[in-house]
Amino acid sequence: MIATLLFIGFIALMLLGVPIGAALGLAGAVAIALANADAQWFGLLAIPQNFYAGLGKYPLLAIPMFVLVGSIFDRSGVALRLVNFAVAIVGRGPGMLPLVAIAVAMFLGGISGSGPANAAAVGGVMIAAMSRAGYPGSFSASVVGAAAATDILIPPSVAFIIYSVLVPGASVPALFAAGMIPGILAGLALIIPAVWMSRKHKMGALEASLPRPAFWKSLREAAWGLAAPVLILGGMRMGWFTPTEAAVVAVFYGLFVGMVVHRTIGVRDLFPILREAGELSAVILIVVSLAGIFAFSLSTLGVIDPITNAIVNSGLGEWGVMALLILMLITVGMFLDGISIFLIFVPLLMPIMQHYHWDPVWFGVILTLKVALGQFTPPLAVNLMVSCRIAGVRMESTVRWVGWMLFAMFCVMVLVIAFPQLALWLPAQLGY
Repeated sequence: MIATLLFIGFIALMLLGVPIGAALGLAGAVAIALANADAQWFGLLAIPQNFYAGLGKYPLLAIPMFVLVGSIFDRSGVALRLVNFAVAIVGRGPGMLPLVAIAVAMFLGGISGSGPANAAAVGGVMIAAMSRAGYPGSFSASVVGAAAATDILIPPSVAFIIYSVLVPGASVPALFAAGMIPGILAGLALIIPAVWMSRKHKMGALEASLPRPAFWKSLREAAWGLAAPVLILGGMRMGWFTPTEAAVVAVFYGLFVGMVVHRTIGVRDLFPILREAGELSAVILIVVSLAGIFAFSLSTLGVIDPITNAIVNSGLGEWGVMALLILMLITVGMFLDGISIFLIFVPLLMPIMQHYHWDPVWFGVILTLKVALGQFTPPLAVNLMVSCRIAGVRMESTVRWVGWMLFAMFCVMVLVIAFPQLALWLPAQLGY
C-alpha cells in the first residue's frame, strides 16, 4: 500500500507542476515516514543521510566542470570556427548546412557533456546561417535539437557519469569508450534524413550562392577547437588524468582559448559564465541527491523485487522484455529528462539486467540512446526547447521534420541491441 502511495504521490506532484527533484524527494520522504510510523521521528533521519549519500560520489565532481566547459565553449567562438571549417570541407549546396550542423554538434560532443549547452552553441551559429540560406526555422530547430542529442553518447557524457554512479559494474572510462561508435553511428544516421528532406522539399535554395570559406584559413582558425577532444580523451587514455580531472583540464583549456587565443571572452564575461554553469550544475545535482531519497524508499519498501519478478515471469522472453523496456522508456522519455529517467528507472532495471546477464556497459549505452531520443521527442524535449527558442518557433511546428530523425536514431538503437559489439568492441580494445 505504501509502495503504491509512493508512485501515486510522485505522479500527483508532477501533475501539479512540482519540479521533478522536489517530487522525488517529497514522495520518498512521505513513504519513509509511513513505513516507519511506529519509530521515533518516523525514521526521517534517513532523509538527510540519503540526500548526502546521493551526492557524495567522486564521479559526480565531473558534472559541474563539464557543464562549465559547455558554457565556456559556447561563448568562445569555437563553434563558429568549426562551422566555417566544416563548410570549407563539404562545400555549399542543398542539404550541406544541415550536414555541417550535425557534424559540428558531434564534434562538440567531445568537448562538453551537456546536450542543451551543445544545442545552444551550435544553434546560435547554425540556425541563423540556415535561415539566411532559405531553410525554415522549424526545420533548422529540428536538425540542431536532434544533432545535439549525440552529445550524451560521444564522450565526455554527463549521462554516462550518472549511470556509472548508479551501476557499480560500469566504469566511466569503459562507458566513454562504449559510447563512441554508437554516437558516431547516430550522427551519421541523422545526416541521411536531414539531407534527404532538404533536397526533397527544395530547402536551402540560396545556399549554393553563399561564399565558401578558404580551407587553410578556416583550418588554422579551427585548430584550437579541433585539439580540445584530442587533449581531453587522449589524456584520459594515456592515463595523464581521470575523467573528473579531465573536466578541470578542459575548463582551463577552454578559458585559454577564449581569453588568450580568440579573445572572445573577457574578465567581465567570467561571472555570467560561472553563474550560468553554477545554476545548471546545482539543478542537476539537487535532482541527483533528492533521487537518492526516492531510491532508498524503493529499496526499503521492497518494491524492486516484485516488479522484477512480474516482468521476468511475464512470458515475454529475453527480447520481449527488452522490447517492453524500450517501449516504456520511449513513452517516459516524452515527459521526463534523461537524468531523471536514469535516477528513477536504473535501480528498478538493474535486477532485470542481472537476471538476463546483460553486460552493464552495453545496457548503459542502450539506455543512453533512449535518453538521446527523449532529448528531441516532443512534448518535453530539452534540446528541442533550446533550439526552438533560438529559432523563434513553436515546438509543434517541428513534428513533421523531427519524426524522421527520431526514426533514424531508433534504427541505430536497434542495431546496437542486435549487435552488442558495436558498443563493447572499443572498450575491449582499450582494455577497460
